[in-house]
Amino acid sequence: MDRVEFLSGVAPWDGLPPDALAEVAAQFEERRYAEGERVYACGDALEGLYLIESGQVRVEDDRGEPLSTLGPRNAFGERGLMRDGIAPTEATASAETRAYLLPAERFHALAEARPEVREFFSRARAKPARPPSLAETRVETLMSGTPATVPPDASVAEAARLMRDRRISSLLVTAGADLLGILTVRDVSGRVVAGGMDPARPVTAAMTKDPLTLPPDAIGSDVLHAMMERGIGHVPIVGPDGLEGIVTQTDLTRFQAETSAQLVADAAQAEDVARLARVTQRIPQLLAQLVGSGNRHEVVTRLVTDIADAVTRRLLAMAEEELGPPPVPYLWLACGSQGRQEQTGTSDQDNVLMLSDEARPEHDDYFAALAKAVSKGLDACGYVFCPGDMMATNPRWRRPVARWRDYFRGWIDRPDPEAQMLASVMFDLRPIGGDRALFEGLRDETLAAARANSIFVAHMVSNSLKHQPPLGLLRGLATLRSGEHRNRIDMKLNGVVPVVDLGRIYALRGELTPVNTRTRLAAAREAGVVSDAGGRDLLDAYDLIAQARLEHQAEQVRAGGRPDNFLAPAGLSAFERSHLRDAFVVVRTMQSAATQGRGVL
Repeated sequence: MDRVEFLSGVAPWDGLPPDALAEVAAQFEERRYAEGERVYACGDALEGLYLIESGQVRVEDDRGEPLSTLGPRNAFGERGLMRDGIAPTEATASAETRAYLLPAERFHALAEARPEVREFFSRARAKPARPPSLAETRVETLMSGTPATVPPDASVAEAARLMRDRRISSLLVTAGADLLGILTVRDVSGRVVAGGMDPARPVTAAMTKDPLTLPPDAIGSDVLHAMMERGIGHVPIVGPDGLEGIVTQTDLTRFQAETSAQLVADAAQAEDVARLARVTQRIPQLLAQLVGSGNRHEVVTRLVTDIADAVTRRLLAMAEEELGPPPVPYLWLACGSQGRQEQTGTSDQDNVLMLSDEARPEHDDYFAALAKAVSKGLDACGYVFCPGDMMATNPRWRRPVARWRDYFRGWIDRPDPEAQMLASVMFDLRPIGGDRALFEGLRDETLAAARANSIFVAHMVSNSLKHQPPLGLLRGLATLRSGEHRNRIDMKLNGVVPVVDLGRIYALRGELTPVNTRTRLAAAREAGVVSDAGGRDLLDAYDLIAQARLEHQAEQVRAGGRPDNFLAPAGLSAFERSHLRDAFVVVRTMQSAATQGRGVL
């Protein structure tokens, strides 16, 4: 993989136009480090920004405490560069490593010249990217929210069978809301089997009575210290209303091992689809941990999307291993939330294939098989089939580049309702795997043509207004009136999507190349596409809405459920409802302004 191709898959460089990307790539210098070799020490003057191409780097604080283990596509050194040029951490290669270095003076020049670069690394400085620690994590993030229980008159034999069948190591003995005790596998082996107790006796005879409990506002280190001090492996969590969950040694181990980097590495090494699916099954827990540790929404969704990207690339590689090398170059692209790097705990798949113009009709059998293998694999991994069939398995979305150019030109020249819908999806395309050169120039060419066609832009603005913020009479919150999600707000279609649509409109009007919504909003404000005040308000509103959506999903995961987008306002405090309503008012105001071609009313 050459340097340009590598950088085109790494933020924030992936948002640069091709000519600027090539210029930036030429400024990076290659560095190689042996395992155990120090990259820099705490207090050193930083040479520049480091970007790992292959290998692994361990980052520690000034006390030698580990902060993170970084792998391919991870950058480091930006915190010191954005502050005073002095390394606040120590970095050491923990495996043979190849990295690229962007010298400090070139880094600062780029940050000054390009707002998207400055915005990206300013946020990185404000919130260091590192795995959360137990001391930063509340037990509600760690615990199993639906612990298995038995009544006090259940027999030991019944309890043992239940633990065996459910593959768990403990049962809580309860009477109504009261916790009476805990029965563990160790209790059964030590008190019943080794102690000769009749297994027909009630669990109260073998359980540990009045076990140590912790409240829901305890932190992870409280659990760890209690386990270490008392030699136990299970801590029930009890709140004012009774039992809320349980934290086990397994939960702590999983938490400390579960990072996005680890999931990406596991996906890259998976040998089959089943193993890939086991990786993606861990995403909801990762999301809950990231949110619970205070990470901003754009950090969480970026990390979650990185896993989807890694899964997709592994599926492409597996398909090529089975089918043989492709007959002509191709490029797999994602659109939708994966394209914008905004995936949450629930996502379908939206993807297309661009083929080299050298492709002939007889080559389609290969690419149809490749698309089928990858799409089925994604579905097995939880990225369900697109209900609108916006997938590379559809021959319409598996075409040579020249045909794609015709598609875009036709949608812009004849903006009927279908064209508006398709253009909305396709303007969020992002290369995932294959020959990225096939996409070079096409986005810039399309943005220029779209901006020049005022009728097309007007139609796109009109189409974007189909998604309205959930504001009712007197600008109160309007919930769904019927169906499974009655009295809830759809935080996707009526929450983030209206802002996503606005960001896309701003990108068209300003010929802005970023695909991520927040980056689009920041670039639009910087470029004057929206006023400074309007852009700032919209960014704040989007942050609040997107964060509320993620926190809702994290709460569902912690409760043992599946994450969705339907938030019940009744569960929010009056303060939270007021701020959410104010955020929706800002979005509606900016929608109104967009119809008039202005940034604010």
